[in-house]
Amino acid sequence: MEKQMFCFQCEQTMGGTGCTGRAGVCGKSAPAAKLQDELTGALIGLARTAAANAPTSKTNRIILEGLFTTITNVNFDVATIQLMIDKVNAEKDAISPNSAANYDVEQIWNDNEDVRSLKSLILFGIRGIAAYAYHALMLDYTDKEVDAFFLKALTALGENWGMNELLPIVMETGKANFACMELLDKANTETYGTPQPTSVPLTIEKGPFIVISGHDLHDLKLLLEQTKDKGINIYTHGEMLPAHAYPLLKQYSHLKGNFGTAWQNQQKEFDNIPGPILFTTNCLMPVRSSYADRVFTTEVVSYPEIVHIGDTKDYTPVIEKALELGGYAEAQHFTGINGGATVMTGFGHGTVLAVADTVINAVKAGTIRHFFLVGGCDGARPGRNYYTDFVKKTPADTVILTLACGKYRFNDLDLGTIGGLPRIMDMGQCNDAYSAIKVAIALAKAFDCSVNELPLSIVLSWYEQKAVCILLTLLYLGIQNIYLGPTLPAFVSPNVLNYLVENFHLTPISTPEEDLKKILG
Repeated sequence: MEKQMFCFQCEQTMGGTGCTGRAGVCGKSAPAAKLQDELTGALIGLARTAAANAPTSKTNRIILEGLFTTITNVNFDVATIQLMIDKVNAEKDAISPNSAANYDVEQIWNDNEDVRSLKSLILFGIRGIAAYAYHALMLDYTDKEVDAFFLKALTALGENWGMNELLPIVMETGKANFACMELLDKANTETYGTPQPTSVPLTIEKGPFIVISGHDLHDLKLLLEQTKDKGINIYTHGEMLPAHAYPLLKQYSHLKGNFGTAWQNQQKEFDNIPGPILFTTNCLMPVRSSYADRVFTTEVVSYPEIVHIGDTKDYTPVIEKALELGGYAEAQHFTGINGGATVMTGFGHGTVLAVADTVINAVKAGTIRHFFLVGGCDGARPGRNYYTDFVKKTPADTVILTLACGKYRFNDLDLGTIGGLPRIMDMGQCNDAYSAIKVAIALAKAFDCSVNELPLSIVLSWYEQKAVCILLTLLYLGIQNIYLGPTLPAFVSPNVLNYLVENFHLTPISTPEEDLKKILG
C-alpha cells in the first residue's frame, strides 16, 4: 500500500514502527498529518528567519502555538492547521521580506535512522516543552533562554548534522524543559497558591454540570468565574484533576470533583453524557456522535465541526449547553478503575518538603525502605496493567510518588499510610515532574549523596511528546536506572538506544515481579 502519511511520535503508533495509512491510530487523518509536517517545516523556516533578523513581539507565541498544535490528540482539523501555517508564514514575512524557505520535514523522516532518531527526540521534546511554555505564557510568565532555545532547536532540525552535533542538542532539550517546568511551577503556585493534599470525590451531583479536560488552569479559572452563581457544577477530567489542590481554585464551591478515569476511556465515559465537555489541551480522542453536540474546544485544540471557543474566552455556549442538558436527575456514584470512590492529589514539592524531616527520619529508622516514582502518560495499548500490578505489589514499607495521567491506573487504591503519610502521593500533572525532581534533589542533599544513590526508583509510562521532554530532562540531570514502558519509542534507533542504555542504564520494563526483585533485591 502506498504510504499516505508518516507519524511515529506517540506510543500507540501502528505496528510499533509508524502510522502510514489513511489515518493514524490516534484518529488523525493523513491530510492532517501532512499539514502538521508542513507546519513543522514552516516553523523551522520561521526560526531561521528570526535567528538572522530581530523577531517581533509575536514570534515566540506563534512558535509555541505551532508546536503545541502538532502534539498528539490536540488538533485533528485540517482547516485550523492550515490557518496556523498561514500565521507562521505571515510572521516570517513580518520579520523580513527575505525570509528563509520552509523546510521539508520529509528529509528528516528519510534520513539515516540514527540522525532521524536524534532529530525526532529534539522535535518531539520541544513540542512537549512548548505546551508547558504556552501554559506559563497564559499567566504572563516567560523565560528568554527557553524562548531562545526553541529557535536554536528548530534551526538544528534543518541542518545537515550528524550524531556528534545533534547529541548535545538532545541533552540541551532536557535542560530547557527543566527550566520551563520550573517556570510553569512558579507561574501556577504564585497565581493559585501552593497545592494542598486534597481528597477529590468521583461522585457527580444531580443538576447541570460541565466537565473540563486538559492541563490549562487558566481556562479552568475563567470557566469557574463565568459559571459562578449559575447553578452549574464543574468537574475536572484527566490531567485537570490536580487543580483541586490549588487554594485559589478550591475557593470556588462549585468545583465539585472529578469525572471519569484516564483520557483513553473518554469515548465510553462520555457516551450520552448529560453535560458539556470543554477540552483545553490534549488528550482529545475522535469525537463520537453520541456526544459530539456537547464537546467544545479552546486554545489550540480543534476538531472538525466542533464548536471552538476563541480568544475572547466567552464560555456562554458551554454554559447554555449545560443548562439545556440539565445534568443527572440523581447523583451518580462513579468509581476509579479499581473501585475507589475518591482520589487524592496535592502532594507537590511544597507539601512534601514541608514534612521533609518526617520523611528523612522515617528512612533513617527503616520505616520507609524505598521510594518509587511511578508516573507518566496513560494509553490504551495492552501491557499498561503493568503499572497497576507494580503498585499493588510494592511492599508496605515503600512510598509511591506519582504524576500525570498514568496515575489513573492505581490512584483510587487505598494502600494505607506510612509515617503518617499516604503511601500513594499524587504530585500533579505531567509538568509537575519538576516537583518530583526537586524532592529528590532535597533528599539527596539531606542524605549527603547523589540522586542515583537514593533509595528511589523511577518507573515511567510514556505516550506522547510531553513524556519525551520529561525523559530528556531526567537524562540531562544524570538520573540513571529509569524503567521505561510499556514499549520503547519507535523513533529510538538501536544505536541511540544502546547509547542510552550504556550511559544512563535505561531499562525497558519486564514484569512487576522481576522489576521489583531487581530493584529491591
